Amino acid sequence: MKLGEKTMDILVVGGGGREHAVIKTLKKSKRCGKIWCLPGNGGIAADAECVPVKATDLDGIAAFAQKCKPDFAVVTPDDPLCMGLVDRLEGLGVPCFGPTKNAAVIEGSKVFSKDLMKKYGIPTAESRVFTDAAEAISYLKTHPYPVVVKADGLALGKGAVVAATFSEAEKAVRDMMVEKVFGESGNRILIEEFLTGPEVSVLSFTDGKTLVPMVSSMDHKRARTGDEGLNTGGMGAVAPNPYYTEEIAARCMREIFLPTVAAMNREGRTFRGCLYFGLMLTPEGPKVIEYNCRFGDPETQAVLPLLESDLLEIILACRNGTLAETAVKFSGGASCCVVLASDGYPQKYQTGYEISLPEAGEDEAIFVAGARLEGGKLLTAGGRVLGATATAPTLKEAVARAYSLAEKITFENAYKRADIGARALSALGE
Repeated sequence: MKLGEKTMDILVVGGGGREHAVIKTLKKSKRCGKIWCLPGNGGIAADAECVPVKATDLDGIAAFAQKCKPDFAVVTPDDPLCMGLVDRLEGLGVPCFGPTKNAAVIEGSKVFSKDLMKKYGIPTAESRVFTDAAEAISYLKTHPYPVVVKADGLALGKGAVVAATFSEAEKAVRDMMVEKVFGESGNRILIEEFLTGPEVSVLSFTDGKTLVPMVSSMDHKRARTGDEGLNTGGMGAVAPNPYYTEEIAARCMREIFLPTVAAMNREGRTFRGCLYFGLMLTPEGPKVIEYNCRFGDPETQAVLPLLESDLLEIILACRNGTLAETAVKFSGGASCCVVLASDGYPQKYQTGYEISLPEAGEDEAIFVAGARLEGGKLLTAGGRVLGATATAPTLKEAVARAYSLAEKITFENAYKRADIGARALSALGE
């Protein structure tokens, strides 16, 4: 595919706040033509043509691609990537941003990724793999606490349990391996040592040769203010992460990022797309908690608004192997994304409430995640409903602006954490 200057019609697969952020950023490109989003949502419908085909319906997506003939596809969710959607679309002649199935396994199997890190000396937590629940429980009787129990496969971001006691760890093992709360993803589990230190998310662009990190970010997983409550898909994010210094960034590039790309190449699993590094800055140095084979959510909603370069040109370069010659520039400012959720998320919550949205101002954006259009009205349709994002020269200003925007968004049973960015500001002495 020649780059040229031709306008490109783009297919984006997915339907959350992450996809809305990707679409809004793609629309800034002078070469961006029509955008279809499968399935999209009621908010994304303002920026793209939404088509009600599920992201996991590979046959439906393939049929749509054959009919509408997009020039390029962006596959963002983990499930279709691990199922091989990129392979399927590329086979139909549709070039894609996203890893093939044999590279997406870096997220699809935690056992694979742990074995990869051990084999190539990439720093990570010590761990053991189990296929038998009784053996795992026996091992836990002698393991120090806290301990981390992880399902091998995809589990909607909920497959890792930090257990403070043996009884908690035993329950996690039984839930995963006996009760099958995550289905086949729990057939194998990892029991890992508990690492301490600040967490950092680093998304990166890679064409399988060159790797360019994006601005670092800090996710907020717990449902409630003060890091209380259950783990969620993420209640907000800030970028950059103040704990991620230039010195640590250089060390991560040398010890983690480039070795991971090289390891995947040596395994015959060249990774092209967005490779996400979930890191823990331990007293011994940075270590990998997890890899993702795609943009993180909500980190993407904080990171992409800081991108000054053309996203479409970057993702084309990742597909075509020309990332080394492509400009990737982020602003020197900061960003904050505050997620508004349906109260009760991630457990039981009510939906179907009308959403009132303000006009987003300059350096502001509203990324819609769980909403549907009905009778011309935007109604809540999920746990995480939307993200209110603002950028500013400083993190303190970005946080204040994001919360100011969030306050103008209303729907019944809306809930947001009151402390997104507080830990980062504290690290900055603010």
